[in-house]
Amino acid sequence: MEITLVPIKNPQGLNMILGMSHFIKTVEDVHEAMVNTVPGAKFGLAFCEASDACLIRTTGTDPDLVDLATQNALALSAGHSFILFMRDMFPINVVNTLQNVPEVVRLFCASANPVQAIVAQTEQGRGILGVVDGFASKGVEGEEDKAKRAKLLRMIGYKF
Repeated sequence: MEITLVPIKNPQGLNMILGMSHFIKTVEDVHEAMVNTVPGAKFGLAFCEASDACLIRTTGTDPDLVDLATQNALALSAGHSFILFMRDMFPINVVNTLQNVPEVVRLFCASANPVQAIVAQTEQGRGILGVVDGFASKGVEGEEDKAKRAKLLRMIGYKF
């Protein structure tokens, strides 16, 4: 077995979700979940099929994001994984809905940070073991940091 790091290419710092599923139906069901949860959702999805033709299955409402998701899915080539890029929305808007899609079995991360997938390669195929999401902690927040956090959440409309 060989373990490698696969960096997720995200040159625009977009929000993305990396997950695992179990069936080709994922592509259509995740698409429906996205458009039914966020009207006008701009996204691209790529799903690594793990049986039969083993193709990268794609969908989305933004061709550039579909291309970005497809490039990353090809780099991962890990069976039944999916990657979803979003524009003008946040993972918090869709995570609960995605977790309720019957085929979705795991979300590794939802982030706009630099992400590296830890991938295992065996004679059978490839699988995602986990992710490195962002950077290591630099300390513990103080009172000023807490105030900044509270202000930010209210400024972007997530708290009142």
